[in-house]
Amino acid sequence: MKYLEMLNEAQKTAVLETEGPVLVLAGAGAGKTRTIAHRIVHLVKSGVPSHNILALTFTNKAAREMRERVEALLAEYGESASSQRVTVSTFHALCVILLRQYAETLGFKKHFTIYDRSDSLRAIKRAMKAVDENEKQIEPRVVLSAISRAKGDTKTLSTYREETGNSYFPLVVSKVWEQYERILHKDNALDFDDLLLEVWKMLTNNREIRTALVETYRYIHVDEYQDTNKVQYEIVRMLADEHKNLFCVGDLDQNIYSWRGSTIENILEFEKTFPEATVIRLEENYRSTGTIIEVSNEIIKKNKRRKEKTLFTNNTLGEKITLIMGFNEHDEAERIVSTIKERMELQIPAKDIAVLYRANFQSRVLEEACLGAGIPYKVLGTRFFDRKEVKDTLAYIKVALNPESESDIVRTINTPIRGIGKITVSKLLQQGCEAFEGRTREKIDTYFKLLSNIKNEVMTKKASEVLVYTLEHSGLNASLQGKGEEEEERLQNIRELVSLAVTRYDQLPSPDGTLRLLEDAALATDQDELDQKTTRNTGEGVTLMTIHAAKGLEYGHVFITGLEDGLFPHERKESMFGSAVDDEEERRLFYVALTRAKEKVYLSYAQSRTIFGQRLQSLPSEFLLDIDESYLEPQDTYYRKPESTGKVIYLD
Repeated sequence: MKYLEMLNEAQKTAVLETEGPVLVLAGAGAGKTRTIAHRIVHLVKSGVPSHNILALTFTNKAAREMRERVEALLAEYGESASSQRVTVSTFHALCVILLRQYAETLGFKKHFTIYDRSDSLRAIKRAMKAVDENEKQIEPRVVLSAISRAKGDTKTLSTYREETGNSYFPLVVSKVWEQYERILHKDNALDFDDLLLEVWKMLTNNREIRTALVETYRYIHVDEYQDTNKVQYEIVRMLADEHKNLFCVGDLDQNIYSWRGSTIENILEFEKTFPEATVIRLEENYRSTGTIIEVSNEIIKKNKRRKEKTLFTNNTLGEKITLIMGFNEHDEAERIVSTIKERMELQIPAKDIAVLYRANFQSRVLEEACLGAGIPYKVLGTRFFDRKEVKDTLAYIKVALNPESESDIVRTINTPIRGIGKITVSKLLQQGCEAFEGRTREKIDTYFKLLSNIKNEVMTKKASEVLVYTLEHSGLNASLQGKGEEEEERLQNIRELVSLAVTRYDQLPSPDGTLRLLEDAALATDQDELDQKTTRNTGEGVTLMTIHAAKGLEYGHVFITGLEDGLFPHERKESMFGSAVDDEEERRLFYVALTRAKEKVYLSYAQSRTIFGQRLQSLPSEFLLDIDESYLEPQDTYYRKPESTGKVIYLD
């Protein structure tokens, strides 16, 4: 078994444990993807049919990387293409496949539209307006988040009403949720959370389908298990109910998504749910220096709700952690950028440097400092598929396949401008084409003829050809030609969309390539695309992003900014809309930030910061005070308080 030679003993143990429930507690940089990929190869080499193997991840990027690694390993060790049909998917993409497969049984139309988060937010705003709820009193995002959390907890509207009672906020959510469901139903659409919830309902209520899927997916792998919510846990549990061959890889110390429903109980109670489970720890870190690992261990061991493990590495101790103090956020940003410039002059590539922050608002001054210093940078956060021109193009294809989608009709019927106004669109949606005559009827008929033609293209042509046809015949391409710099950038984006289709979707048969493109666009996460804003067209730059967005990524040099009490760790506030910030989760977030770095970590804070127009004095974060001075290399004057060993205190 040559494919086992590159694994350490713990990884090998995990790979060879093929039967029954297995929980792998994998520390940051401990080779969990390698372990899962090699286990899948081992199963296939041991005679398990590839179609009986399922691997679930959380991002398209992770699924694609896992799939490529598995296929490369199988090919390397002599397996034919037919043995490479392992299902590697995100949770949501798998659910889309299942819902389309069983659409008729479930009462769905096969070509339902998938609302992404921005679509859902627009629909929530429409729903709030319809039920006379003021957006200024309660933010639509907060209402959407409450609905999303409830669905992720396997709640329907009726069960939510039963459980939440008659207090103000739940009543508003219930009222908006009811109208929101009407909009979804009218559009023949499912939102991001419905994809999971409907599959959970299907597995719960339809024994025949459940039995078929249990027999298909006999060996189930779940990556990033600590990030699963209740509905994901229930789906996995039901699929593994008969054969119990469930291989979950996770790290409690990297659970940072409780605000969107993930629960650490899924790992904490794994052995209670599966008493026969085998637990394996992957503790050797291959990514980071000894200094980074030792500091990370010291930080995370203060948490109580965790499964004990201690990372170690055979890498060198490496450089100390550099501390950067700014007088204010502008000074902090300028010092960070100055340090980046020094590193780049030492031939460290910009693409190997990341600047992390706790909250999105922190990026503005960092961007300004990069621009001022002429440093190329990219901001991770705005998805490629969220850009207007990209959404407009895809909306044409979506409405061609699903003419009931009113939101896509509204988006496309007068884009580019065709002289079909809002009053006409409203009348069309209420009364249909028959309500019009003359020139207006002609315009409307031309629009629907275009949609019919696009549908024909989808059914017979490659994804890139469908896009080119749509762009040309809708007038979107022409509307951007020969205009200003902004329009030229939009043209570049739609050309990039076509290029993406050529490289990633054209190898699939019609209409599968186009359908997969639409699904991936709806299900894309922040990590799936980098929003690049650069001062010069180098194609790469320093990456600026939130710590949440950085999870799963790695860089040679990592700056962790804004380490001030109240900012990071985030201020703990209880509100009527949700629970207070979890102290332990904030510490896990810092641990995740530290372990993104391979070679060098820089920690920074500002003595004062302007927040909501107010200049506030700052105290250093407790996380800074938790790091032993021997690991630190300050840029500024500091001293150790005699009574507080290892605490770092800054002087003005």
